[in-house]
Amino acid sequence: MRVLIIGAGIGGLTAAALLLKRGWQVTVLEAGTYPGGCAGTFFHKGYRFDAGATLAGGFDPTGPHTRLADLLGLEWPVTPITDAAWGTHLPNESVYQWVDPARWREEYLTKFPFSARFWQKQEKLAKIAWDIAARDFPWPPATLSEAARLPLALRPQTFAAAPYIFSKMRQLLPRETTPAFKAFVDGNLLISAQAISDHADALYGSSVLDLPRRGVMHMRGGMGAIAETLVHWIQANGGEVKYRQRVTRLETRNGFVRALITARQMRFEADVFLANLTPWALETLLGEAAPDRLRRETRSRPWMWGAFVVHAGVRAEKISTSITHHQVIVDVEQPLGEGNSVFISLSPLDDPSRAPAGMRAAILSTHTRIADWQGLDEATYEQRKARYAEKVLAAAERALPGFRAAAELVLPGAPQTYEFYTRRPLGMVGGFPQTSLFAARGPQTGFRNLWLVGDSIFPGQSTAGVTLGAMRVARLLNGSR
Repeated sequence: MRVLIIGAGIGGLTAAALLLKRGWQVTVLEAGTYPGGCAGTFFHKGYRFDAGATLAGGFDPTGPHTRLADLLGLEWPVTPITDAAWGTHLPNESVYQWVDPARWREEYLTKFPFSARFWQKQEKLAKIAWDIAARDFPWPPATLSEAARLPLALRPQTFAAAPYIFSKMRQLLPRETTPAFKAFVDGNLLISAQAISDHADALYGSSVLDLPRRGVMHMRGGMGAIAETLVHWIQANGGEVKYRQRVTRLETRNGFVRALITARQMRFEADVFLANLTPWALETLLGEAAPDRLRRETRSRPWMWGAFVVHAGVRAEKISTSITHHQVIVDVEQPLGEGNSVFISLSPLDDPSRAPAGMRAAILSTHTRIADWQGLDEATYEQRKARYAEKVLAAAERALPGFRAAAELVLPGAPQTYEFYTRRPLGMVGGFPQTSLFAARGPQTGFRNLWLVGDSIFPGQSTAGVTLGAMRVARLLNGSR
């Protein structure tokens, strides 16, 4: 069986490796010059900058990255984070997400003494959600065989989550909630669930709030090391990963995809096709052959978030903190994103591969609405870009005093930058906001031999979520042989 995979993101590479292990003939086609997509790492003036994702979780004993490594017999180039996964800097105090559960409990009881019951409930629901994920819960089911497997992932303790299936995270918040506490919870939800407590699903939201204690790691060489490790494994085991191969069209006939065409007018045939793409990008490749259901989805489903990012090179002697991830919330009374909430990631002090001697790579990002960046003339676009860069840098100064003076390289990027380099339509990143388990998207495309992988399918966000989704698709295909 031959499988062609469009895109060397984490989802595409994970599925490629698992199918290759089961005897498939595997070829991955990547439009860019390096793997990983929005979880890749690029080179610039001696720096290794993470393109998008900067936080690696899911390396705990039952986490998806650990399970994948066990299945493939590989080792990740990781160093455990043992202190704080990140710190959230509010206007009047900083709250640290300690990896050690006891230390984290002491932290939230000190900073938010009224919140104990909230965190106890969150931890209970998170344990159930992660436990279900570890048993490969195929949600939403794509086939009758997957539907038949759903009960196998359930245990008696699972039903304790039943009352919260339709709940939002805001319904779990304590009555004594303050603006600062809500902003803290919302900020942490936004970076992992792409939604704040008003909208985030309670079960999914509880699981992502548990991420700091779920095997958060430093990736030596940057986040792209996950993809690079998978590429090396695929190539060493007889698979192919081809770069500078931008797919421009899919040929279809009688409900099947028969071949794909690249920008170089190369034609590749296969039995099965996987697309590490968003639904919008897939519709473009299918053209007039796009199924009506896919067309309705791309017109009715809200766009994902965009990101405004600043890649910076800073002097290590001026920014010497050992905590590498920081979130800044400027005003707890205002909506998050758009420079009011900024996530900052610094290269570890003990990883000299990330920056020139005496420097650190820094990535600063804020959620931004895609629509607000569309239709701008060049002058307006550049003014908006400069204004956002200023807001992001000002936020960084709050968490890391002296950041501006320490920055010797500043590279701002808007959603259009992501669209150009990652070829994601409109620069959408991060996956769909997880607002309801019943709105989650499965891997189906309307074609019997074409499946989606990546952050568009449940569980979506983060390399851990994308890996779980890809493992599910590989299992589905291996079971159908």
